[in-house]
Order: sequence, then C-alpha cells, then structure tokens
Amino acid sequence: MPKKVFVSGCFDMLHSGHVAFFKEAAKYGDLYVGIGSDKTVRDLKGRETINSEEERKYMIEALKYVKKAMVNTGSGHMDFVKELTDLKPDIFVVNEDGDSPDKVALCKKVGVEYIVLKRIPEEGLPVRSTTSIRNICSIPYRIDLAGGWLDQPYVSKFCPGWVLTVSIEPTIEFNERSGMATSTRKRAVKLWHHALPLEKAEKIAEILFSVENKPGVKEISGAQDAFGIAMPGLCRHYYNNGYWPEKIESVHEEEILSWLESVIWFKTLWPRPEGYDVFVGSEINAVKARALAIATEACWNAIVACDVDAFGKAFTASFDAQIAMFPAMRPQTIAQVIDEMKSGIKGYKLSGAGGGGYLIMISDKPVENAFQIKIRRKGKE
Repeated sequence: MPKKVFVSGCFDMLHSGHVAFFKEAAKYGDLYVGIGSDKTVRDLKGRETINSEEERKYMIEALKYVKKAMVNTGSGHMDFVKELTDLKPDIFVVNEDGDSPDKVALCKKVGVEYIVLKRIPEEGLPVRSTTSIRNICSIPYRIDLAGGWLDQPYVSKFCPGWVLTVSIEPTIEFNERSGMATSTRKRAVKLWHHALPLEKAEKIAEILFSVENKPGVKEISGAQDAFGIAMPGLCRHYYNNGYWPEKIESVHEEEILSWLESVIWFKTLWPRPEGYDVFVGSEINAVKARALAIATEACWNAIVACDVDAFGKAFTASFDAQIAMFPAMRPQTIAQVIDEMKSGIKGYKLSGAGGGGYLIMISDKPVENAFQIKIRRKGKE
C-alpha cells in the first residue's frame, strides 16, 4: 500500500508554486492536505483570505496529486495537530519557510517521518508564492538588526546608542506577532494602500510614528519600526533619552547590501503567544544598556567592513545584551532551538522583542531549512 503523506498550509490564492509543492510531496505516497481555516489566516497573516476555506478545499481536491483535503480544526501555527493525529500519516512534508521546531517535535512524538522541501518551481515556470502574487502591495517589513530597546527612553536614558534596522521587500508574508513590525506595516497599508508615498523617507517615518502613537496612548511604540519600514537599505538611528532619534545614517552601497543579504538567514519559529509579556523579570541599568550600545556599534562596523566573523560575534552580543535586560525575550522553548542551531552559524538573535517569531542567523554558508530576504534599495522610497 502507498504511504500516507500529509501537508498543511493556508494555500490562499492557489498558484503554480502550490501545485509544484503538491506534486513533489505526492512522490512519497498518497497526499492528504490540511487547509488553514479562514480564522487561522486572519490570526496568522492579519488579513482576510482571497478564497474561503471551502473554495480552497474544493480547488485543492480537484488536483490530480491530492487524494483528500480537509479544513484544519485547530488554530494558529499548529492548527493541523488533530488532523495529523487522526490521519496517522507516514510522512509530514513542509517547505523550507514552513519548517519549524514545534513541527519537528510533534513528528518525533507521534513517530511520523519529517521531510523539508525546497521551493523549486516547475521547469519553465517562475517561482510563485501567495505573497508575490499579492505583491501589488510593495510596503516593506523591517528587521531589527541590533540595538532594539535603545529607541525607548527608559533604556537610552542609561546610555544613548544606535538602533540598526534593514528595510526588506515583502517577498515573505511574515506572521503576525513575529517581531517584523507587522502592526506598523498594517498601519502603513491602511494609510497608503499599495506603496509608500513619494515623500522623503524621514517624513514617512514621522507620519507612521505619529499614527501609531496617537495622543493618549499609555505605551509609546519605539520609532525603530517606522524608520525600519520607511528608510531603504541599512539604516541606523541614534537615541538619547527621547522617542525620536537625534541622528540618522544610512548605507546604500550595493556591495554591502548584497553581502548582507547573503549572510542573513531566517528560521521560522512560532508567533508570539497571546498575553506574552516581555517585561517580566526585566532589569535595566547603565551597565546593561552600555553593553547593548557597544555591541550595536560593533555590528555596524562589521557590516560596513563585510566581516562575517565580527558581524556574527557582535550580532550575538547585541542579543545577549537584550536578554540581560529582558530575559523573557528568550523562553526555554526558544533557548532549546538556539542550542540546536548555533554550532554551525556565526551569530544569532530573535526577531523583535522575542518570545517567538523568527530566529535570525548569520552565516556565510547555506543554513539548512532556512530562507533569506531581499533588502529594499534606495529609489523605491
């Protein structure tokens, strides 16, 4: 008898990339497809589906590679657990940006083989993703490379310093609550719909910051999200006991940006849990704030020099300095993932305020089951 093969995903706006994935997965046996419900898509992606769950089920079951499709009854990142448990497949297949530690752990627990496929299009066809098709919206995301928290006066009052951000093209549809400035980006989409306006980047950042922090809000969001989205290339902004930076500097040299793209790798973890409180157990003082500022300066110098060893070391040091102030950023579940990954890479940190999201790694060699990003170049602001 053929083996049972299970895959799971949202599969909104069915396209050739999905079909290629199904075709490849079906080579291992009879293919069963778990489909994220409309609610799951809203929770994870922060948007409505293009096609309803029943439409997606109908279209997927019509494909010759698929034996059966079902709408997952769970929620969130692991919405398929009941379906996988009931089906008892021999193999669970994911693509490389769908790979995550909790999926691996689940398969080990229930005795299911786990296979990760690379995104390879059908011969003669372009690479397709739901994000690329929806990409009439070119509003970027951002990476907090180093110095995050120094954009808050309650940290920079102890020691001023830079925050490093990179504006990235929306080639990946990042999960909500993942530390990729998704909430700020949603405000930008609401303001400008499909693309950032043809204004100076600093003005765009100022508008975004103002919209996100309306009069009367109790907790002021840091300006790094607005700057990370608005400023193309690699940017650093300097904070000194204030919400708005005193200095702003950017790097747009193609050699540096291309090198930076080549050494940054992302591994999917899970969305930050609801009710997550990063401030539990926090301890902020001058020594710890200074350590973060020093590590961030070292990151900048290493990037400009295209020195991967120095960058990896400083990148990890910046994360360690954040953890020293906010230990809840790195719960034990994530610490275990880092321990498994860190031996083969130069450096690592979590996206945003941690607690979930993505593990960002520095390596001059390919990292297994990890994906890369595209930095937004000057001229698109």
